[in-house]
Amino acid sequence: MDILFEIMTLPQFIFACCIALLAGFVKGVVGFAMPMVFISGLSTFLAPELALAGLILPTLVTNVMQSMRQGPRAAWESVKRFRVFLGVGLVTLVLGAQMVRVLEPATMLLVIGVPVVAFACMQLVGWAPTLPSASNKVAVGVGAFTGFMGGLSGIWGPPTVAYLTALNIGKNDFMRVQGVIYGLGAVALTLAHMGSGVLRAQTWPLGIAMVPTAVLGMWIGGQVLDRIDQAMFKRAILVVLLVAGLNLLRRAVMG
Repeated sequence: MDILFEIMTLPQFIFACCIALLAGFVKGVVGFAMPMVFISGLSTFLAPELALAGLILPTLVTNVMQSMRQGPRAAWESVKRFRVFLGVGLVTLVLGAQMVRVLEPATMLLVIGVPVVAFACMQLVGWAPTLPSASNKVAVGVGAFTGFMGGLSGIWGPPTVAYLTALNIGKNDFMRVQGVIYGLGAVALTLAHMGSGVLRAQTWPLGIAMVPTAVLGMWIGGQVLDRIDQAMFKRAILVVLLVAGLNLLRRAVMG
C-alpha cells in the first residue's frame, strides 16, 4: 500500500476506485469499453504508462469472469462457434503488429473510427442489416480486419462489437463471446507488459487495487443486464459503440 501512495494521493486513489467502478458497470451492462473508460479517467491525473498498468489486471479478471458467466462448457462452445473469426484474427493481429511503424497512428484511428461511427448511427436510426452467422467468408473478412487493426493500434473492441451486433445474437451469447475474445487478448496483453516493464513491482499494486471495485461495478452492471430486454440491450450497445467510435475520431484529429 505504501508503494501505491508513492504514485498517487488518497483523494486520487478514491477517484481511481470510482473510475474502476464505472468501468466495471459499463462492462457489466454492454460487455466492453472497460479499457476506454479506464484510460480516459486514469490518464487525467496519472502518466499514460501508469494508467495502462492500472487497467490491465482488472481487464483480465473481468474478461475471464464474463466469459465464464454461463460456465466453462458454454465458453468453449463460443470458442468453437467463432473459431474462424478468432483464428484469422490472431494471425492478422501478429501481421498488423509488424506494421505499427509504417502507418501513422491518426490514420489507423480513422480507419477504425469512421466505419464504427457510421454503423452505430445507421443502426440507431433504424437501419438494421444482419449477417449470416454460419458464413465463414464473413468471419474471415471481419476477423482479418479486426485482428489487423488490433495489431496496429491495440484496439479491437469496436469492430468486434459491430460484427456481433450485425449477427443479432442473444445478449447472453453476445456477452460471453466478447469475454472469450477479449479474455484471450487480455492474457496476451498481460504477458506482453510483464516483459515490457509496464507491469513491475512498483505498478502491480495499482492494478491489484483496482480489481475489487471493477468487479463490484461489473456485478452491478450484470444485475442491470439481467433486467433489460434484448431491444434495450442492443440500443445500449450501439450508444456505447458510438461513443467509442467518436472517441477514436477525436484522438485521430486532436491527438
